[in-house]
Amino acid sequence: WPPQHSARICLSQGRFRSTVTSKQRKEVEGGKKEQQLVECTVVKAVQVDLISQTKNNTDAQTRKIAIDFDNTHEAYKSKDNIELLRSLLVFKLCTFDFLVDKNKELMDLSKKVFGKWLFERLMKMTFYGQFVAGEDHNSIKPLIHKNQAFGVGSVLDYSVEEDLTQEEAEKKEMDSCVSEAEKESPGVDRREKKYKAHRQFGDRRGGVVSARTYFYADEAKCDAQMETFLNCIKASGGASVDGFSAVKMTALGRPQFLLQFSEVLVKWRRFFNLLAAQQGKSGMDALEQKLELEQLKESLAKLGVGNKDDIENWFTGEKLGSSGTIDLLDWNSLINDRTKISNLLVIPNVETGQLEPLLRKFTVEEEKQMKRMLQRVDVLAKHAVDNGVRLMVDAEQTYFQPAISRLTLEMQRIFNREKPIIFNTYQCYLKEAYDNVSVDVELSRREGWYFGAKLVRGAYMYQERSRAKEIGYEDPINPDYEATNRMYHKCLEFVLEEIDHNRKANVMVASHNEDTVKFTLEKMNEMGLSPTEKKVYFGQLLGMCDQISFPLGQAGFPVYKYVPYGPVNEVIPYLSRRALENRGFMKGSQRERSLLWKELKRRLLNGQILYKPVY
Repeated sequence: WPPQHSARICLSQGRFRSTVTSKQRKEVEGGKKEQQLVECTVVKAVQVDLISQTKNNTDAQTRKIAIDFDNTHEAYKSKDNIELLRSLLVFKLCTFDFLVDKNKELMDLSKKVFGKWLFERLMKMTFYGQFVAGEDHNSIKPLIHKNQAFGVGSVLDYSVEEDLTQEEAEKKEMDSCVSEAEKESPGVDRREKKYKAHRQFGDRRGGVVSARTYFYADEAKCDAQMETFLNCIKASGGASVDGFSAVKMTALGRPQFLLQFSEVLVKWRRFFNLLAAQQGKSGMDALEQKLELEQLKESLAKLGVGNKDDIENWFTGEKLGSSGTIDLLDWNSLINDRTKISNLLVIPNVETGQLEPLLRKFTVEEEKQMKRMLQRVDVLAKHAVDNGVRLMVDAEQTYFQPAISRLTLEMQRIFNREKPIIFNTYQCYLKEAYDNVSVDVELSRREGWYFGAKLVRGAYMYQERSRAKEIGYEDPINPDYEATNRMYHKCLEFVLEEIDHNRKANVMVASHNEDTVKFTLEKMNEMGLSPTEKKVYFGQLLGMCDQISFPLGQAGFPVYKYVPYGPVNEVIPYLSRRALENRGFMKGSQRERSLLWKELKRRLLNGQILYKPVY
């Protein structure tokens, strides 16, 4: 081990006490609680035989919950007729290609023609009123309380974005993603092209639906964005007893660090896969690859990664390999040094057999920027705990995501000891989604903390595909929508099984897909998971899929709307993308509009022309 790198990796004490794991789970003591039913016409209690009599020896039958997503009376009872008409109008407008493609230009023109005041009134009567809760944390409270009265919670999401031109966005991205060392000597360091900034993809807003985008300006801007998130956490804590707040890592620091740390994590994992292949264990699931310790030490010695004593100390310092094998979690634990952040950014060079820094040098300011990002994350997590709010860390592009997931995982290890506070987001359109979920669940099981996940399909598909093809690396996205569906259900089933076994895992099924929601309910029924245990949550966007959210909420399931808020002019970029997303959504399915018409007709026939929700 070269002397200059002898302190590169610092092993903290007391990490993993056991490496004999995967399939051995704790059994839940006692029988499952009988599911509780909320008296509601959308819920049907059906008597069914138990799949396994060992589930509960005392009862031969249990109650199964089925929800009628066609019951418009229950789905829309929180909406008056004006709101139903607004939904119909907005969804219809979203099917016209010209309006959707030119929506930004049309909104700018409307602002000039009508003036600021009238434009904002029109927006509040249409798109803004449909998809955004209000201008600030006070004005959103009535809507939050109304939804809550009908069984639907909130994930608060301050959706303000800078209205940058493409050129401005590209400049900001290149400035913030390229280190000083790379600017001085481009091409000297061995950086992978996937994890380097490319001007043609500098505007990360392109080809993205629903997710808001942050561009780095300076540290003061990051502090201001942290304050915004803090206000969001306080508002969430003040508005409800069990709220969520959403945060994005790229808002909290210079993205250069996320790119670099992601590259390091991926290269270490690739090195593990190389060593696994040498032992004939390639092509297996991530957690099935268990490397024989003695053979691993020999391989590392042959590669020149230190002498035998160094390698021995490497693994025994944290009691790794006590079972005679090393798996991916043990391997990941070697990347731990928190004292000097740039010490994290070292990679194994297979040719020289040495650990090398990813970059030749880091400036003092770059070191400070990395630390400040971690400090901001820490401040947000502590405030979430203090305010009784759970923190949802949004997923981002694949060249940032390994670092985002690892930082979120580190927060979970600290703050999820007693209950789930921090939730990570898993994008199921990624080929590696199942490996990511299963590895993180296994870590939570070994260390005894509460796993929290939000499962989404993903928001960056077009951008990711285009970037991979143009720059020349493997497309990280599943080949088609069906493959993504299968991946989503595979990940979901894995987490549900973990909940069934130890009740420490928690998952939000963030989906507008009715089949996925039905699949989840079916699995919960099979496993005897009661909605009142609040282990499985459902999530949809405000203004969409009320026919899923509200029947679930009234049946006692924890269900949440992603609730964007912010001043009209500043959330227009968000609304612009919502129109784009809805175009595909509404063209693909007439279902929501037909249900809205059905409910309007029902009310008119029943003389409910002036219907007002009662709560």
